[in-house]
Amino acid sequence: MSEKTIGKQPRQLYLLFFTEMWERFSFYGMKALLIAYMVTELKFDEPKSYGILGAYSALVYTVPMLGGMLADRFLGYRRAIIYGGILMTIGHLVLALPQEWSFFSGMAFIICGNGFFKPNISSLVGTLYEENDPRRDSGFSLFYMGINIGAALGGLLCGYVGQQINWHYGFGLAGIFMFLGLIVFAWGQKSLGQRGLAPDKEALQRKTLGIPNEYLIYGGSLIIVPVVVALFNRHEVMDYMMAILGGIAIVYVLWEAFRMERAGRNKLIAALFMIIFSILFWAFYEQNAGSLNLFAMRNVDMNVMGASLPALAVNNFLPPGWVVVLSFFFAWLWTWLAKRNAEPSTPVKFGWSFVLMAAGFLIFYLACQNATAGLINLFAFAMGYMFIIAGELCLSPIGLSMVTKLSPLRMVAVMMGIWFFASAGGEFLAGKIGKLMSVPEAVQNNAVASLPYYATMLKKIAIASAGAGIFILLLSPLVKKWMGDTK
Repeated sequence: MSEKTIGKQPRQLYLLFFTEMWERFSFYGMKALLIAYMVTELKFDEPKSYGILGAYSALVYTVPMLGGMLADRFLGYRRAIIYGGILMTIGHLVLALPQEWSFFSGMAFIICGNGFFKPNISSLVGTLYEENDPRRDSGFSLFYMGINIGAALGGLLCGYVGQQINWHYGFGLAGIFMFLGLIVFAWGQKSLGQRGLAPDKEALQRKTLGIPNEYLIYGGSLIIVPVVVALFNRHEVMDYMMAILGGIAIVYVLWEAFRMERAGRNKLIAALFMIIFSILFWAFYEQNAGSLNLFAMRNVDMNVMGASLPALAVNNFLPPGWVVVLSFFFAWLWTWLAKRNAEPSTPVKFGWSFVLMAAGFLIFYLACQNATAGLINLFAFAMGYMFIIAGELCLSPIGLSMVTKLSPLRMVAVMMGIWFFASAGGEFLAGKIGKLMSVPEAVQNNAVASLPYYATMLKKIAIASAGAGIFILLLSPLVKKWMGDTK
């Protein structure tokens, strides 16, 4: 296979960049609409809406553990990506149907498809680099930029179309771009050579109950759809499910770790430490898709030079928009520091991610203290997000790279699934935090009265995030020791 590069990165990175870009357009474009759609169109009360959003977000990041395992053992990354993309396209198009049954069913298809797509495309990026390749972190940062170009465009366009024109047109637009991402990958996958193919084609084609394992996996995975629909109708069950699955994931990683030699064991423990702390990060960060959507609609002054900007589009454009802008800086920064042997270790980057996020939420809180008629300044809102996103860039793309570096080859996809399960735990907790910011229906249209419900929790998030960051920084020398020679 040709090992040509573009701008010092493997050329295949750009195939995966554009595939993920359009998939994330659809995913985040749809997600931008969920909380507002439930509150304004379906007339769910806010606690119920946050509960359903938390259940959806948790499930969409939990199922990748299963998708990662099936890809590792049977499908390979490429088959899993294509199958997942097909299911996600179906899910978005079902959401576009103005039918009562379509809301939960569409989300269920997206959850199932994401389980196959999400961990495996990230794992496929890891196969482009040799061990300790100095381009790896920069490559993942560029890949992460692709994610966020798609998310920015999706949040902006689907947010605008859904809020200003028709909710179901917004969902349908997301489906069109999901299909585009699928076509991009199917067309360009030959350039990947042997990367991402099924690890054992004979095992894949072997029959169980008279059915080839490949088709048994495809058909069996569809059982997830009605199960998820049932969970949405009883979303309280997620409290127990997340606790059980979280315990299983931790025990599994420790069990695997203590079967390995000391160096490998310590690396897995270091990975587990950072994965667990990422749960708290996402619990705070993911207020963007929940409480901050409604906060933007109610308590942010969206008037700019006489024009009234659509709140959903602005709120869902700002985070990925900042990622796109700041990714160039961080991709350059890590490489520049690495050349001078001054690049911070992965645990130090994790610690700073919390400190920077704390600064962002503090800006939100201070803006609330200086609000006029219950509305905060849009510039302050944007600046708060800038710090939060700087924190994200110290954790999320670095975490993707960290998983591929610290996991043994046979466990890369399943560990990537566990990394996304940590996001699931964070998303679930984000729904719980969002409930604490629920605004009573009587004052939802009164900016002055609704503002204190948000300000109090924004301050608490800032304090908790700063405390977590300082704790991680203090422990970073020990975690770096566990990582051994891994940078």
